[in-house]
Amino acid sequence: MTTRISRTAFLTLLLIAVMMGGNHVAARFAFNDSVSVITAVIFRSGVTAIIITLLLLKQKVRIQFSARHKRVMPVIGVLVAIQSFCLYSAVARLPIALALLAFNTYPLCSAFWARVLYKHRAEPFVLKAMPVMLLGLALALDVFGAASGLGAAAHWQQIGAGVGFAVAAAATFALAMILTQHEAVDLDGRVRTAMTMGMVVVLASVFAVVSGGWSLPRTALGWWGLGGLTALYGTAFTLMFSLLPKLGVVGNSAIMNIEPVFALVLAWLLLGQAIAPIQVVGALIVVSTVMVLGLRRR
Repeated sequence: MTTRISRTAFLTLLLIAVMMGGNHVAARFAFNDSVSVITAVIFRSGVTAIIITLLLLKQKVRIQFSARHKRVMPVIGVLVAIQSFCLYSAVARLPIALALLAFNTYPLCSAFWARVLYKHRAEPFVLKAMPVMLLGLALALDVFGAASGLGAAAHWQQIGAGVGFAVAAAATFALAMILTQHEAVDLDGRVRTAMTMGMVVVLASVFAVVSGGWSLPRTALGWWGLGGLTALYGTAFTLMFSLLPKLGVVGNSAIMNIEPVFALVLAWLLLGQAIAPIQVVGALIVVSTVMVLGLRRR
């Protein structure tokens, strides 16, 4: 059964959604200034890992890993590293709201992984929601190129790579969530986050060294973008794991799935990114469907 949350908790969740949307807008400023995706991942994840680790030390959280945790956490870390790289790669290539909308199909991916790995049948409500969400995504992405006036082939030549990265991010994030739910749910969320972010930093740093993908900003605007995405992401996660539990909210919440809406507004105001009215309708369908899935009684 769902329970009502306090007004303070609701406003905190909205604030987190705004900051997560702002994180991606700031990232686009950094990417436009030649910052590489891997550099953004390293900065964001590194600072977040440090903040959460300091939080663990301050709160004197007792850390205990079972044999199962030791097996599954490295896998989750790799998946989150891939998800982080893919999502920022999508943000660098697509209008930010569209990248986040494509990523927000992860509930469908979660149903798929739960079925494949744990033989869990999707709820009838989820099955009914799938075509609605996919219809909204099709409208938002303008799959036939009608809103852009380019036609399907030319339109997909522009957005194909970005959509591919966003879908890959959704699939890997969903798999990480399913593994967490079934194999590591009894591990403190702060410990999981610190460990996962630490692994992301290590993996991203190795990749940067091997590929030569390290690239810092060239101008002050790029540094503001890199600093902004790092600060917003780190602050949002700190609030998620320090303040929300005290307010009676455990873990994620469907309310935060309105992040693409905030990103759409911020990207329009700050970056001049605009999408056609029919794409806005599609975006609202996707966001509404995801929120209904998250808020449904179970």
